[in-house]
Amino acid sequence: MRSNDVLGFVFADTLSEKIPELAASRTTASVPIGGKYRLIDFVLSNMSNSGINNVGVVAKSNYLSLMDHVGSGSAYDLSKRRSNLTILPPYGGKTFSSYVETIYNMHGYIESCREEYVLLAPGNIATNIDYTEVFDFHSKNNSDITLIYKKGVVHSGYERPITLEADADGKVKQIFIKPETSQEEVNQVYGTVLIRKSLLMEEIRNSLSLNQLDIKRLIQKSIEKFNVYAFENKGYCAAISSINDYFEFNMDLMKKEVRDELFNPKHPIYTKVRDDAPSKYGLTSNVKNSIIAQGCVIEGEVENCVLSKGVYIGEGAKVSNCIVMQDTKIGCNTNLNYVIIDKDVTIKDGRSLMGFDSYPIYIAKKSVV
Repeated sequence: MRSNDVLGFVFADTLSEKIPELAASRTTASVPIGGKYRLIDFVLSNMSNSGINNVGVVAKSNYLSLMDHVGSGSAYDLSKRRSNLTILPPYGGKTFSSYVETIYNMHGYIESCREEYVLLAPGNIATNIDYTEVFDFHSKNNSDITLIYKKGVVHSGYERPITLEADADGKVKQIFIKPETSQEEVNQVYGTVLIRKSLLMEEIRNSLSLNQLDIKRLIQKSIEKFNVYAFENKGYCAAISSINDYFEFNMDLMKKEVRDELFNPKHPIYTKVRDDAPSKYGLTSNVKNSIIAQGCVIEGEVENCVLSKGVYIGEGAKVSNCIVMQDTKIGCNTNLNYVIIDKDVTIKDGRSLMGFDSYPIYIAKKSVV
């Protein structure tokens, strides 16, 4: 299988209902990560690095931020003569309640693309994976459908997780929906599926004709009819399914081993470039174990934090275990601990806010505290 014979198809609003605060004005895929990235950067970079040069991104709502960030796809090398990035908003202003309906109503786009295979991918996953290995695995096993899974404990935001059992060769023996997993390690499928385009559309049409709109049941029943294999993603993988997942992932980025794996220079993660001046550190500043994007001005103390571009920290401020998004202003003599602060927020002098590692406080975009 050639990489350029695979169409990338991304669901930008995956589990947006589980992060209503972060997704109030944006899609899940355009949620800011690590100071300078968005979740969509990991999805598109993995596809581009693997040779996929035609990608469609389905956005249900609030997709202005997504369109502004990805633009023409040039940052991901997807805007050349033989490559393309397409944002697919709801047709006729309609949104669809299931993936089955969504895929069917995008059939005109999917079937007009020349690629023979489709790689379906969720927009809430941050990982660095080489899909060429998946393509080789798919071809080698003469697979009809290949599911990508990750071994681990199911995230709390997944109410109906998909897990599987596979033999030593990767052939899927059983697929479970909402199993009794508690805190056990399982083989969880987050939603990345490689399938032949003609087979996908045939199954989608059959499901619609039977009024079976649950794509998870469709995947479960596929093992009865098709050759289904599972490919394990053995690298670091974060699935954002709750505000706690989001907080924990950003905190994980301060671990060198996580950064080294996610931001592998052999398979780089691309993003939209915003040209800012280097960050400035005042005489009274003190920064420890933090990720600081460009354009920040820091006069106070910062520890275990992720600061996006253009953040201002006033003199005497103490900011610990916080995620601070773009162009936020934090006043003098403030005390913040375990707080997630969205874009363009103003926190006035002398304010004090404290959450907990299992319950961080969230401050909405453009708020004044």
